[in-house]
Amino acid sequence: MSDGTPLQRIVLVRHAETPWSLTGQHTGSTDLPLTDTGRDKVVLAGQRLRGQVFTRVLTSPLTRARETCELTGFAGQAELHDGLREWDYGRYEGLTTPTIREQSPGWELYRDGAPGGESPDEVAARVDELVGELVELCRSGGHALLFSHGHLLRALAVRWIRQPIALGRVLGLGTGSISTLGWKRELRVIEHWNDRSHLEVA
Repeated sequence: MSDGTPLQRIVLVRHAETPWSLTGQHTGSTDLPLTDTGRDKVVLAGQRLRGQVFTRVLTSPLTRARETCELTGFAGQAELHDGLREWDYGRYEGLTTPTIREQSPGWELYRDGAPGGESPDEVAARVDELVGELVELCRSGGHALLFSHGHLLRALAVRWIRQPIALGRVLGLGTGSISTLGWKRELRVIEHWNDRSHLEVA
């Protein structure tokens, strides 16, 4: 564009279903595979993305994200990126929110973080580094496809639009969903969010 505003976009894919996503257990560093249902459904995400060209494809190094990347057909282009790892839940790893609130009433991840894991400020700093990389990629004319996790992608989205990380708590993001970050003139925006319509195909 003549005013220098980039039109490039960042496409986000949350990994497909795992055993713990079904039970609502917080899954950070525990390296779970996808369920058979998750593998079947994520192929539909690949069909949705087929034909799109990306300058860079980045994936969390955790198995559930890498497997999602592979099943959508982008493994050959993928680079592992530690910035896309899920939130470190520390002592809350493997617990559900109701169980955590029995110990800590009113607990909220995006406000309180996780004891022995990452704080919201630490996740924001980690995500901000990635946002900086993505902005530079867009400014150079690039497009990116990212495979990552529920809480991390919500944090990334709100930092992309320059909002406090606490806003992530109000963004739902289902397994296998596709979202898009982009630009409106000079503003960074969330273009589409939590699209799972491809998973409803019989």
